[in-house]
Parts: sequence; C-alpha cells; structure tokens
Amino acid sequence: MNLGKETETLEFKKTTGEMKEAMVSISSILNKHGIGTLYFGVKPSGDVIGQDVSESSLRDVSRAVYENIRPQIYPVIEEVVLDHKHLIKVEFSGENAPYSAAGRYYLRTADEDREVTPDELKAFFVANKYRELWEKGKSNATAKQIDKPAIKSFWQKAISVGRLPDGRYTCPIILQRFGLVCDNHLTNAGEILFGNTRPVSLKAGIFATDEKLTFLDMKLFEDNIYNLLNIAEEYILKNIRWRSEITGTEREEIPEIPVAVIREVLANSFAHAIYNGRTIHEICIHPGMITVYSPGEYASKHKPEECIKDNIESEIRNATIAKILYLSKSIEQFGSGFKRINSLCNDAGIKYSYENSENGFKFVIYRPELQSDIPSVTLDVTLNGTEMAVLAILKQKPDSSRDEIADKISKTVRTVQRALDSLRDKGYIRRVESKQNPVWEILK
Repeated sequence: MNLGKETETLEFKKTTGEMKEAMVSISSILNKHGIGTLYFGVKPSGDVIGQDVSESSLRDVSRAVYENIRPQIYPVIEEVVLDHKHLIKVEFSGENAPYSAAGRYYLRTADEDREVTPDELKAFFVANKYRELWEKGKSNATAKQIDKPAIKSFWQKAISVGRLPDGRYTCPIILQRFGLVCDNHLTNAGEILFGNTRPVSLKAGIFATDEKLTFLDMKLFEDNIYNLLNIAEEYILKNIRWRSEITGTEREEIPEIPVAVIREVLANSFAHAIYNGRTIHEICIHPGMITVYSPGEYASKHKPEECIKDNIESEIRNATIAKILYLSKSIEQFGSGFKRINSLCNDAGIKYSYENSENGFKFVIYRPELQSDIPSVTLDVTLNGTEMAVLAILKQKPDSSRDEIADKISKTVRTVQRALDSLRDKGYIRRVESKQNPVWEILK
C-alpha cells in the first residue's frame, strides 16, 4: 500500500528510530502551516512498511514531543493499521508559532525541513502576515453540504432585528453575499457557521464541586456555530437556578445570571476561537461558577482590562464569523465584546474572571451565593472529599445506587459504602427504602 507523496503538511518516517528528525519535521510544518500529520512506519516514497507498535512506543513519541517542541503542543498520537501493517499516526496543530525543535527553528519547503535563524523566521512571518486568514480558505465541504434551516433562520433573524435589509433571500444568495463559498465549496468560515458536517464540537458538563472531578452530567454536541450557540445557551439556562417575581398580576421567571451575560460570553467565545486546531469548546457548570472555554488565546495584543479601561476595541480574529453573529444579534456590538461583558456583569452584580493561556481562553462567571442548580454541599470539616461528592450526587438523585455513585466519582463500591455509612452516622442522610432498592432522604 502506498500513501502517496510527502507534502508540506505530511511527513513519513520509517521507524521511531528517526525520532529526532520527526521532531524537526513537526516544528517546520507548524511554522509554515500550523497543522500537519506524521506517520511512523512509512518510507519517504509513501510505501507502508509498518513497525512494532506498543504502549511504550506511543509514550516515547508523546515524550519526545513534550521534551522537544516549544511552545508545547498536544498532538493526537494513535496506532493505525493499514494493509495489515501497524503504524503510528501523529496529528498536530498549533497557533503559537514560531515553534522550535530542541531549541532550533525550521521551515517547511516542499517536503524538506530547512533550519533558519530567528530573524529569518521573523521575516517569513512578516512577509506572510495574512496567512492566518483561515476563514477564506476552501474547506472540504461542498456548497451543498449546508444546514438550510440554520441559514434561513439567520437571515430571518437578521432582518427582524434590522441588521439586514428586507428582501428575497435564498441559501446560495446568503453564501455568496458573505463570501462563504469558493469554487463550489464552502469556505472554512462557511462550513463552521452553516455546514451540516458537524464541524465544531462542544463539551458541556455539570460537576458536583468546583473542581473537575465528579461530574453529574456530561454531553458532547457536534454542530455548526449557529446551532451550537443556541444549544449552549439552552444547556446553561436549563441548569442554573431561576427565581420568580410577581409584578402586578404578572409572574416573571428570572435566572440567577442574566441571559444577556450568558449570550454575550458564548457569542464572543465562538467568534474569537481558533478553529483549525483539535481543541473543542467547553462549558462547565459548577456549584460556584460557570466556565466557558474556547481554543486559542485571547485575540488581542491588549489585555482585557485594557480594552475596558481605555476604550480599545477588540481585535477580531474571525471577521466573517463575527459579522454573521453580529447581524443575527448574537453579538450586540461589533468589536466591543469584553467591554460589553464587563458592563453587563457590573449592572447585574455578577463577578467574573478570566484565564488566558497559549492554548485557550477561559471566562469564569461566578454564581450568586446559594443560587446553584447543582445541589451544593456546605463545607463541613467533618466531611471528607468523597463524602461531599456522594452527598452532592444524592441531592441530585436520591435513589442512586452504590454502583452508579462509584462510577461517577471513580471510587470502589466499598469506598462508596463507607461514605454512605459515615454520612448516615453524621446525620446527613437516612435510608427510607430497602437495602436492595435504597432511596436516601437528605437531612441537612
């Protein structure tokens, strides 16, 4: 079997004995294109020859990447079988160039890796300043692989909020109007926004504590941005606490965190993410906070607090995506995301923070005290971590079996039973059904 020729984003190595050379290829491809694939067990000609693959050899590759590539990346390393031969496949990506291998810098030219000085590398990036215009690149999705209901919903909403002139629109007209097609294919932005190929992933979970240890719910959604924004908003609103207020004869349901805050944070998270990597979006709902994570560091060279204080407009990483979200009023004001989020949070008395790293940006919304949809556990010095997690699960589902609890908190059934006995003895719970089918009453 032959995999074809090496390219600027595809490299072959005969065995893991060429590990040093493989690291050079990874860094050079990252510096030129930001994404690539490398196979161990394939000749430079593309002929599949295979090699011994074990857990140890996979770890060796992972360790080599960790020790040699800077800034750090997180490749997907797996064993694949082609033509009955075992190979190691390494898929990698990164948006924090320049990357070095063992302290040296390389650039990919055709199928070769050329060492360059830092100054040469800088000159390359200056000359290719706009290479990051990923949005306009042609995707693998054809112009027919679209989510027609989503596109129709977009133009109807954009018209209704006054940001798109009234008129007779069709899906092809919208795609052409906003530059979302190229040579009968969707552009990368077009696929991300309206493709039916499930181009974007969102992981959403509810956790028993403010650490990502014991989850009470976990879901993975795969769809386009337009739909995922609604899915994400609905998931959060469904899993936070609401209060009722009666004004005159009208009863109003009010969420603990204003919908406007949630909507603005989500929209900016999707608008400014980096999409040609493998990291997925993530929403975590904890008793004390909600975190919204998007791949790719903060888009501006200015810190968020500088944008708030000095009226600096946000730098737009994905201009086309941001424009579509603005027209449909998912983003309220074009280019002023963080400033608006700050204003909305201050008006609602909501505290927030953020964490910015090379790999992603996390926005943290702190939930008002005692306003948690996840049963919170009052910290008690008499309870250890396992007991607190078990109590949180029982508050969520009083008829949870020992096996169910053990699976959720990654403990043995015997450990769970000890925690149940301790909680009972300390007066936190009481069994109200049989031992075979227990239901626990929460006492405090």
